[in-house]
Amino acid sequence: MEKTLMRKLGLALLMALLLGGVAACDDQGPAEEAGENIDEAAENAGDSVEEMGEEIQDSAEDAQN
Repeated sequence: MEKTLMRKLGLALLMALLLGGVAACDDQGPAEEAGENIDEAAENAGDSVEEMGEEIQDSAEDAQN
């Protein structure tokens, strides 16, 4: 029973440290900003491809009817 309590306390402490570390990383350097811009561009491109695929599918369904 003590192992379970110790494990829970250890996990809670680890999570608190990790969350504190994440909160301390508010300032972003140029590399982080560039990475976020690349991620956003890739996500936008993926959304565009998905929308195009849906439009092609809709057109194909309309052509069958």
